[in-house]
Amino acid sequence: MTYQEFKEAVIRYAREYGIADYELYYTESESTSVEIYQEEVKGYSTENSMGVCFRCVLDGKAGYASTENRTEEEAKSLVLRALDNAGSIESEEKAFIHEKGDRYSTPEETRMAQPTGGELTDAALALQRELYRADARVTDGTQAYMAYEAVKYALYNSKGLDLEDRVKSSICYAMPLVADGGEMYDGFEMKRGGLKEFDIKAIAADAVEDAVSAIGAGSVPSGKYTVVFSNKTMATLLMTYSSVFSAEAAQKGLSLLNGKEGEKIAADFITIVDDPAYHDSVIKRTFDGEGVATYAKNVVENGVLVTLLHNLKTAAKAGVKSTGNAGRPSYASVIGVSPFTFYIRPAGEDGERTAGKVPEELLRRADSGIYVTEVMGLHAGANAVTGDFSLSAKGFLITEGAKGAPVKNFTISGNFFGLLKDVETLGKDLDFVQGTFGSPSALVRNLAIAGEE
Repeated sequence: MTYQEFKEAVIRYAREYGIADYELYYTESESTSVEIYQEEVKGYSTENSMGVCFRCVLDGKAGYASTENRTEEEAKSLVLRALDNAGSIESEEKAFIHEKGDRYSTPEETRMAQPTGGELTDAALALQRELYRADARVTDGTQAYMAYEAVKYALYNSKGLDLEDRVKSSICYAMPLVADGGEMYDGFEMKRGGLKEFDIKAIAADAVEDAVSAIGAGSVPSGKYTVVFSNKTMATLLMTYSSVFSAEAAQKGLSLLNGKEGEKIAADFITIVDDPAYHDSVIKRTFDGEGVATYAKNVVENGVLVTLLHNLKTAAKAGVKSTGNAGRPSYASVIGVSPFTFYIRPAGEDGERTAGKVPEELLRRADSGIYVTEVMGLHAGANAVTGDFSLSAKGFLITEGAKGAPVKNFTISGNFFGLLKDVETLGKDLDFVQGTFGSPSALVRNLAIAGEE
């Protein structure tokens, strides 16, 4: 059966069993990926997948059932399983099906052409060649990866919603391995967008520079330092602590921002934005996981917490409107809360995308200290509830206001909530990690560093 035929069958069975409030959420994706090792194709794969989730609300409680089979029998089974699930729920929290009436933005036309398998392979091989050309020390173990994915999201419900979004993107990874003096150093660079927009030579150069720049790295004495976080490092911290801005986490006692709306939580010049239609994003959405219209919003504005991120359930509990942030990591997932393109606004009106560039202005202002370019151990060393972090890091000394010698094997400690208040200045160099979490570089003074004793 086609999705349309399956949807009609589900609607028919929902009516037959007297279900007044229900929703059908559907995703369909196709992807192709190529992995290169040495100068040959190590892996090539294509994948097509789809899935449907039926959610019904019975006496205020939501029942879920999901499937990947689009048959008449499965349509009936899906409805019955969701009904049974709703009847077994013991939670007193009320669930909702979104009413028709939102004004949705017009989906941006995606002009990105789907690359052929041959085009992806040629691009991956070209990237691999450029990695080897970038430096004579690049050695076996170096890998290049290219992929393309197209995803369709559709939502239909008993309140009159019938919505659809389509997302397309290509992604590449450059992973060089550099040998020097008996030691091995790895680098990494990732880009997301249109395949024809990728600057293969620049991506390879940045990835190899990431590896080469660590050669000869030493450590630093323990102490308090002025720290400049690179844009990607600051974006990584924002990603790690993004759950603290979720109303769901706050209402469960898992965020210290619970009840802090209207209070100052960051430096006066910090604004944190959630924008599902950010101009540089390749993942633009017009509706969330419950069919609520999405929109750009300042979560933090000039240091003040304006709003937490809400779905329908958390919004009802807080007595506010949903912010259009119902999240569904997959078609089968229970509805949660998640941001879209989530970033700290850079200095200046919009800032500028200067990925890979050193924030020279911030280094000059720091004069001396450490320029942190990477943090590691996020799963074990970062506590999203308390905001505390103690992370292994690497980077460079800041000497006389400029990038100095590389350093590694030190630990940086602090608290994310304190960090937001203690940022002295931001750069203009906005960049993103994972394609959706962004920040400019940031200068913070008096951070604890554990290095050599």
